[in-house]
Amino acid sequence: MSQFYDRMAATALRLIEQFGQEITLRDTVPGEYDPVTGGSTPDVEVSQPAHAILQDYALQQSGMSYAEGTVIKQGDKKILVAAQGLTPPTLTTTVIADGATWTIVNIKEINPAGTPLVYEIQGRR
Repeated sequence: MSQFYDRMAATALRLIEQFGQEITLRDTVPGEYDPVTGGSTPDVEVSQPAHAILQDYALQQSGMSYAEGTVIKQGDKKILVAAQGLTPPTLTTTVIADGATWTIVNIKEINPAGTPLVYEIQGRR
């Protein structure tokens, strides 16, 4: 069955590449303690290119609870990111798309049978 889902992931990537846009997922990896100097090494910024489709939430979704502890606010975007070949985003990841930087409020992973296909991200400026 994994071959089927691998093909699905490739199809999701191909369609999102065709109809979406290139974005950047950016993480800051904290520096590590250096016992020689007694300080820590500088933080490292890690970026990875990805492909995504940005959508507005439907009017009826605005103000509704999206997931435990979060609410969709006006201006939030639904960012559908093709998962194939990506390091999974976390809540500390930022998304650079449409000339704006979006913080991640919530992430849903569409992951049938252990193969990530798409990350559905709730982004907020």
